[in-house]
Amino acid sequence: MNRRQLTMSIAAAILSLQCAVPFTAQADVAKQGVMLMNRIGPTSSELFVANADGTGERKLLQSSVFDYHPSYSADGKWIVFTSERGGLGQADIYRARADGTGIEQLTKDPAVDDQATLSPDGSRIAFMSTRGSLKANIWTLDIKSGQLRNLTATARTAQDSGKPDGFFRPSWSPDGKWIAFSSDRGTEWRGHDAPHGWEHTQELSIYVVGADGKNLRKIATKPGYCLGSPKWSPDSKRVVFYETTTEETWGARRPEGIAKVSSQIVSVDIKSGERIEHTSGPGFKVAPQFVNNKDIAYHIKGGPLEGLYNTTGSATVKAQLRSPVWSSNGAQVLYEKVDFKPRAQNLPLYSWDPEWDYQYTDVFPALSNDGKLVYSEKHRNSSVVISDPDGTNRQVVFEVATSGLDKTQSSRGLAGAFQPAWSPDGQWIAFGLGQWFQERRHGTAKIMRVRRDGTGLEELTDGTVHSGFPSYSADGKQVVFRVYSEKEKGLRILDLETRKVRALTNEPDNLPGWSPDGSAIVFTRRVDEVNFDVFTIRPDGTELKRLTTSGANDGHAVWTADGKQILWNTGEYGFRDEASLYDRTFQPYGQNWAMNADGTGKRMLTDSPWEDSMPLYIPAKFLAKK
Repeated sequence: MNRRQLTMSIAAAILSLQCAVPFTAQADVAKQGVMLMNRIGPTSSELFVANADGTGERKLLQSSVFDYHPSYSADGKWIVFTSERGGLGQADIYRARADGTGIEQLTKDPAVDDQATLSPDGSRIAFMSTRGSLKANIWTLDIKSGQLRNLTATARTAQDSGKPDGFFRPSWSPDGKWIAFSSDRGTEWRGHDAPHGWEHTQELSIYVVGADGKNLRKIATKPGYCLGSPKWSPDSKRVVFYETTTEETWGARRPEGIAKVSSQIVSVDIKSGERIEHTSGPGFKVAPQFVNNKDIAYHIKGGPLEGLYNTTGSATVKAQLRSPVWSSNGAQVLYEKVDFKPRAQNLPLYSWDPEWDYQYTDVFPALSNDGKLVYSEKHRNSSVVISDPDGTNRQVVFEVATSGLDKTQSSRGLAGAFQPAWSPDGQWIAFGLGQWFQERRHGTAKIMRVRRDGTGLEELTDGTVHSGFPSYSADGKQVVFRVYSEKEKGLRILDLETRKVRALTNEPDNLPGWSPDGSAIVFTRRVDEVNFDVFTIRPDGTELKRLTTSGANDGHAVWTADGKQILWNTGEYGFRDEASLYDRTFQPYGQNWAMNADGTGKRMLTDSPWEDSMPLYIPAKFLAKK
């Protein structure tokens, strides 16, 4: 066997693995402990296949393990899909035969590999990946040789790194010459409901590039609109996509908004640019696909019209599903069914750091100095719960259901007891109680505290100014928190003995956290209408320092127990998918990072397709069984 044959044999062996090995599976690395983190996204996803009219539905894979975003081969014999078989949050590309057998792994990388499509001859895949640059780019993989190629991260396509710059949803032309995709390159960060909404909307245009990486060009764009999920006509002459306003990409991923937004199915001739609108009327229409040269199938996502439709009106299927794709003859449809049931506290997740195991936590976790965990149980009604660091010995110390808050809002996470904070002696827990997020504009909230055993509940502020997100000083004598109203914003420090409050800042600041040694406070500041960054300041108001300047949103910053590092969530590297295709999320592209206390030494902690945030390190000494 020559060297080339040996290399190809090794590559083929790697690609034929049926289950990925977690990146952290290194027996010789001693674990420092557990990093808890929150994730917003579906908790399960399974692939199903049915006849085009919805009959004959069956599960595609009998060994389903969080599988999504399927795609048919041109001859209908293969299906490629994304799976998190290597660990929850770790997205890699797999393929299987059309009957669900013969699962093979095609990519294996700690980065996000997703949204794959097979070339017409089945020899290559085009897919989105964050490998290399941490941003979403379009790559190709030769399945036999393992050769990879980045089609979009080139000198010609490079954009301002502080702006959106992602490439999504590749589609191979039937003649094999072109790949179409959507991209937000060259656009600006924009918040929804300006100037109130900090979560970003997305503007997309449609591009094509030669399968050899040459001749990139934009074929469809509309200022103030999002054009996504392109697919080719059978004759390779037209590209079809969905079109909606940039603003409506926010409502499309929110459960309270999906029935209020709409989109249309549009196609363009790739040579002349001739544009045809194939649909009209209500419903958020996505996932268009030519099933022949005249008929286009598509999906209405969410709302009362949810289901599968055709532009000719020949078939409709009312069903709750996601990511539908039709076989080339239009006879079958493949799709995913997702669930959003609550994750278990301390559920194991994929770890990008060999020194730490990653586990899921509900929101705003904090660790006492004696190793007790507290968090807001948002999946239930945002009550305050304490437990051992491994999730055992759970105890509710403040119950929201009896607090007088609106139960509908608290069940949706829009009201509740948020950001519980331990006093240094571990005897008290301070928290904000009220209405949050967009509800804060017309709702109320105040700072409360309760003893560790659930007794001694008292108000620390009276609620005349919306107050929340408290943190204790190192000596336990003061609490820093943020206030919000049309007239008053910023950070305030409450003296617990005198109950006097003094202003620390008067800017739109949020989520303050006192350093373990008491020398600094980390917080998030809104520096313009669409950008939040992480800052620190001394408790006396001096030495204000800006630690992040990404142009995207940075927030949820917390100190490590030793005060040497700051963990935070950032959107610097942009979306990992088309924003409109997410469900029940806010900022779908946030990733967890760590930096030194002075802002140096930034490093990535997660790289998943989902919204990751709220990291907290639990040292191994607190995890040892007693």
